[in-house]
Amino acid sequence: MKKSILSLAVFAAIPMFSTSVIAADEAAQSIEKIQVTGSRIKRTDMETSSPVTLIGADDIKAMGATSIDSVLQKMTATGGAMTNPGINNGSGGNASVDLRGLGSQRTLVLVNGRRMIASGTGAASTVDLNTIPVSMIKQVEVLKDGASAVYGTDAVAGVVNIILKDDFEGLDMNLNSAITGEGDAEETSFDLTLGGSFDRGNVVIGLQYTDRGEASQGDRDFSKCAIYETDEGEKYCGGSSYTPNGHVWSGDLSLQGEEGGGWHNYTDEQDAYNFAPDSFLFTPMKRLNLTGIGHFDITDETRLYSEFTYSKRWSEQQMASQPIWFDFTYTDNMNSSLVDSGVNYGDEVSYGRRMTDTGPREFSQVVDTVRSVVGVNGFLDNGWEWDTSVLFGRNDSVDRLANLHNMGSIQDAITAGTFDPISQDSWKPDSLGQYIYTENNSGGSQLFMISAALTGDVMELPAGYMAFAAGVERREEKAWYIPDSLTSQGLANDPRVEPTGGRFDVNEAYLELAVPLLADAFLAENVDLSVAVRAFDYSTFGSDETWKLGLTWRVNDELMLRGVRSTAFRAPSVSELYQGDSPSYEQVEFPNAQDQAEVTVGGNSMLTPEEADTVTLGFVYAPEWFDGFSMTVDYYDIEIENAIASVNNQYIVQTCLNEDTGGYQNQDSPLCQSSNINFNQQTGRISFNNQLQNIGKENTKGYDVNFAYRFDAAGLAWRTALDVTYLDEYSVEVLDTTIDYAGLVTGGEGGYSDIKSNLTVGVAGDNWDAQYQMRYIAGMDSYACLSETSVCSTPSTPDVVYSDISGSYMINDTVSVNAGVNNLFDKQPPYYTGYTDANTDAYSYDTLGRRFFAGVNVKF
Repeated sequence: MKKSILSLAVFAAIPMFSTSVIAADEAAQSIEKIQVTGSRIKRTDMETSSPVTLIGADDIKAMGATSIDSVLQKMTATGGAMTNPGINNGSGGNASVDLRGLGSQRTLVLVNGRRMIASGTGAASTVDLNTIPVSMIKQVEVLKDGASAVYGTDAVAGVVNIILKDDFEGLDMNLNSAITGEGDAEETSFDLTLGGSFDRGNVVIGLQYTDRGEASQGDRDFSKCAIYETDEGEKYCGGSSYTPNGHVWSGDLSLQGEEGGGWHNYTDEQDAYNFAPDSFLFTPMKRLNLTGIGHFDITDETRLYSEFTYSKRWSEQQMASQPIWFDFTYTDNMNSSLVDSGVNYGDEVSYGRRMTDTGPREFSQVVDTVRSVVGVNGFLDNGWEWDTSVLFGRNDSVDRLANLHNMGSIQDAITAGTFDPISQDSWKPDSLGQYIYTENNSGGSQLFMISAALTGDVMELPAGYMAFAAGVERREEKAWYIPDSLTSQGLANDPRVEPTGGRFDVNEAYLELAVPLLADAFLAENVDLSVAVRAFDYSTFGSDETWKLGLTWRVNDELMLRGVRSTAFRAPSVSELYQGDSPSYEQVEFPNAQDQAEVTVGGNSMLTPEEADTVTLGFVYAPEWFDGFSMTVDYYDIEIENAIASVNNQYIVQTCLNEDTGGYQNQDSPLCQSSNINFNQQTGRISFNNQLQNIGKENTKGYDVNFAYRFDAAGLAWRTALDVTYLDEYSVEVLDTTIDYAGLVTGGEGGYSDIKSNLTVGVAGDNWDAQYQMRYIAGMDSYACLSETSVCSTPSTPDVVYSDISGSYMINDTVSVNAGVNNLFDKQPPYYTGYTDANTDAYSYDTLGRRFFAGVNVKF
């Protein structure tokens, strides 16, 4: 039994998730060999050299989760910018996971050990977790280690392997609902799982439908107003300089339009437009998931299997009315009201306006994602297992943006003298009807993969059998994005957006060996070496290889040491290679310039793969003298070279423009030549290019610590667990600028708390169970305040603690109920200087407040 406990402890389950020792022990007795995420070799125990976290279906239900992203994003090993329902601006309705805060693109997502199709809105390059049917999840295995030698590209920070139910018999039905303490963000979910066996096989069918409501930023005190600060650090309710009634820049003048037709000198404190009330705090969505899994035993040694998942998502976001801007020459056939404010006929004018005249911008997406697998596996006469499969996945999306304005036509009308931008009457809804339109964009991605694998024992060595796994794979990927015709022609307010389209293919071969070195020796009950190598040949950049070395040293029944040294890589995605140029409006600071620069972003077909070196070292300890207790400690160090990145926008401005004169400088440097920066000193508008390049380095290191203790007391079964991740360093180097993000919270790119921990205390009786979960996020310093902390009113966030409670009761063998409260004490997200979207970091903090959930389960 002690060996089973140590084996279980290798799976460093985070505290909010429980894993039954008894169930694991029984499973080990009933399954001859199992495959653990991070290795393709099947073995008789769960021990590998890499740290793996196990999340069970019951753990997901205890959190009241209807989407797997809400579970994964609470892991202490995650960070950075993980899209979730709280991200209104730019999420496209997607949901993602980001291990180690290195970016979602560096976390590989698998379903049943095989790749999931890149999914979501546009030319997707990461997996939208909305496509995963929560009701069909048997368990999730999270590998917190680089695994490119085993799985190929993207497995730099780790792997999330979602294992779906198979061999299920009976009917399982759930109805769940949730609502906040404010009475919004209502959510209802219904799922049905039906399975049955026949003479030579089994079929499982699943259906899940989720309907999620919205919450508005205007309905919370912390987010109802965009908070800005003066140079002295005083806070005020501010907003955008693109305002209702118009804002004019001309020379040194900055004028705010008045409803009656007049103008006055613009000030942020008095005139800035509060864009918060029209923005969602929590975005609505409807989602349908269909799943089918089955197998048929052709012979006693050969099995035909198949997997099918389909999801359809309808999602929405809402933002404040469209900001428009354009330049023109002020003429005497226009309204003369500007003359009294100091603008002369013939002067160049830059005009901005917030189009509250026609209503907020309404974003919507309809996304269809399908993934299917058909394969055959079996056994050879010597006991080796073989497997061949074909995987096809496709993602199609249509996204719409309503209440936009055809600025190309408006500017043509200004030139023709039929539209007077200075007159307030020109902007009334009746006058604008012919210029309003809805933008329609489409995109998608496709994956086709053929694979063949062989695994088994090679030979018997003095310490045991040497096992191997080998295989070949061919993968083809393509993605596309077709912008609206007006947008692609540059006739909308934004500059021209180019389409995206491209493809690549790759041939790969891998070999993995598990070599027993010692057994039953002094201080070496078992010592095993794992070796893996993968060679690949991409149509886009050529061939290379990656490798892994791992060592598992079981000192005795109580202590096991483990370590991995490996290389990893991430090939540039289709989007990164071939994304068409498009505008992005980014915050910059420069004397006499507008606060938003027009930055042209896009892909780069000359990109090459990112390369990484990873090291993990740790131990597992399950002492005999402390029955039921186990602990794991792991150190990780990931170094990424040739990282795909764009240059910091502020760095480009400071390098290529002279702050004293406003003129250009360093124009002979490669950076300033590629940026092609332009500064119109008359209007204050800055524009430049900032496409992706292989110019970065990233290094993150830290520690994962897990304590778990299970015991019986007072006739009840108790479980406790504490999981802590300490982020020692996360340095990002682009050109000659290096920033250590450990302990920082950014403006729109997430937070990197240096200490995150999760605590769970659970108790179970004969027909009920309950648990308390606590999440701790250490305070962070605002990235925006690093250079001048003294001028920030709130340069850092406090420590934040969330408490959740839940429980379930089995009424009889057929019906059970569960309920709980997340964020029990209604902890509000902290404000920090430097970010005005909801005035907090929605990637790191809970923005909804107290949330109640309940459900009923029926099974036969």
